[in-house]
Amino acid sequence: MKAKRLYRLIHHRGGLLPAALADPARVDHVELIESASGQAVLCWDLSPLGARRLLRALRSDLAALEEEQFRARWLEGEHEQDWGEEQGAREDCTEPGDLDEWS
Repeated sequence: MKAKRLYRLIHHRGGLLPAALADPARVDHVELIESASGQAVLCWDLSPLGARRLLRALRSDLAALEEEQFRARWLEGEHEQDWGEEQGAREDCTEPGDLDEWS
């Protein structure tokens, strides 16, 4: 089964401007959610351009990879790429209700 049926992405932008025009100090929050449980599996706090690159890579892999391949690549640590100086993936994701600053 394709990974896109099991996971979904949420992107909380730290501002209204698109990534190309955004302040580099802005922080965007990206979450990978497991559809069955609704729980965040991984999340990232990135610059706007870093978030755009990460979302592009995640969307591509969700569409192309089977569940086992996606899990091996992203959930078991084979995804370590250079997303800039930003904080990497973390498993202690903040609950969406606690993201008042992202609203």
